[in-house]
Amino acid sequence: MPLFGNKFSPKKTSPRRSASLSNLSTIDEAQKAAEFGLDYGPIRVKLGGTEISYHDGQWISEGGGSGVSQREVVKLKKDKQKLEEENNLLKLKMQILLDMLAEQTCESHLLEKEVQEMRGGRGRKK
Repeated sequence: MPLFGNKFSPKKTSPRRSASLSNLSTIDEAQKAAEFGLDYGPIRVKLGGTEISYHDGQWISEGGGSGVSQREVVKLKKDKQKLEEENNLLKLKMQILLDMLAEQTCESHLLEKEVQEMRGGRGRKK
């Protein structure tokens, strides 16, 4: 007998028989096919009071209630396009102004150098 026996290891319990909690065995074949079969129909989702379904790769609104109308969608798309064009124009204008500023800054530095050289040259002659 070992000095320090394995006193703290519990005895192994026998495995329990698991009771099935599923009621699938009580459902008849027709209901199983309807619930779990391959013919599931369109996918329907209800979000925030609006019901939408998935048909042919697109989500389509099922009720007119609180959804956005097609006219509003078209108007929003036009507004978005207009704002994107305006944004691109403003970016172009800003780039042109930055180029003009860089050019003027460069010319200003060159003129300052010329003035400094002229002042320095005049001081040397004295």
